[in-house]
Amino acid sequence: MRDVAVIGVGVTRFGEVWNKSFRDIGIEAGMKAIEDANLSGSEVDGLFIGNMSAGRFINQQNIASLVADYSGMASNNIPATRIEAGGASGAVAFREAVMAVASGMHNTVLVGGAEKMTDLDDLSINSILDSTADAEWEAGMGITFAGLHAMIARRMIHDGTATREEIASFAVNSHYHGAFNPNAQFRKEITLDTVLKSGDVASPLGMFDCAPISDGAASLVLCPLEEARKHTDSFVKVSAVEQASDSLALFQRKDITSYGATSAAAKKAFSKAKIEAKDIDVAEVHDVYSVSGIMALQDLGFFKRGEAGKAVLDGQCRLGGSCVTVNTSGGLKARGHPIGATGVAQIAEISEQLRGSAGKRQVSGARYGLAQSTGGTGSVATVSILEAI
Repeated sequence: MRDVAVIGVGVTRFGEVWNKSFRDIGIEAGMKAIEDANLSGSEVDGLFIGNMSAGRFINQQNIASLVADYSGMASNNIPATRIEAGGASGAVAFREAVMAVASGMHNTVLVGGAEKMTDLDDLSINSILDSTADAEWEAGMGITFAGLHAMIARRMIHDGTATREEIASFAVNSHYHGAFNPNAQFRKEITLDTVLKSGDVASPLGMFDCAPISDGAASLVLCPLEEARKHTDSFVKVSAVEQASDSLALFQRKDITSYGATSAAAKKAFSKAKIEAKDIDVAEVHDVYSVSGIMALQDLGFFKRGEAGKAVLDGQCRLGGSCVTVNTSGGLKARGHPIGATGVAQIAEISEQLRGSAGKRQVSGARYGLAQSTGGTGSVATVSILEAI
């Protein structure tokens, strides 16, 4: 198997993008990534697209063909594949692309992720989000996606592994970094008091504990590591990308305050990369709700159970903090969460950090970066580790 490099990244502005279509934002991100890699579209021989639910959000199926067509790549008849894995759709598309290049089946691959979510009403949007849980035994019984995460938060508080303030502090951490990201949906710091006093969504979680509804797209260009320098000096190595699964329904698990899929994927990823959690300088984790971020830090091995919330509340995971710097992009909470784009945007952020091109949110001397993405309530998880070269 060949080593793989990320040689180009492209991210659009995330948010309520009413003046651009799904096609517009997808092509914008792809062209930025190709330009960043110093390539032409004719040099790309494979296309992987992460998208969760365009069939319901914009009434368009066959997304891979749509992107190939409007990017001009259909004229070259390149294979294009759409990947769906709930909130991890973009991250799984990245994994599939890495495997394609590593195996030699493809040489230069474009990975895209996009979602256009804001054109529907809130009830319709939430119905789509709820369907990433068990539609028959959870959503069908009236349990919302937010409600499932509220159960996790309540259990953590009950068990003493996190306080309400510690959970809320993850949103504060993400907004702190999001203020430095020009592509973030929310570029403003918030206080702990703001999170705690925000209106209930599913108690104990309030509005400021939840990632927003977003439009946006992100893209990456991958090629064999040995060929990366032919195109650019700004590239990073993909040291590991692992995926794991768990039961679809939350109630079927022995412990709802830990995602076993994240832990399993992390264990494999660290083994493949031949490093440990303590070696990671910067991480992007899937904070679709603030409690998800706290849980991820423990499942990934950055902190023991019951210690992650304290560290985040104390500011240890911010730029210049004493621990791994977390969600420099602003995370899902502040950067935004156009579902199909999220996992790809995480890899783009880690790539920029390791290239030293992250501007005001740059982690000094970052060598190793990690991205964790989940679908549903942790029923699928990916953990990717990138390394500066």
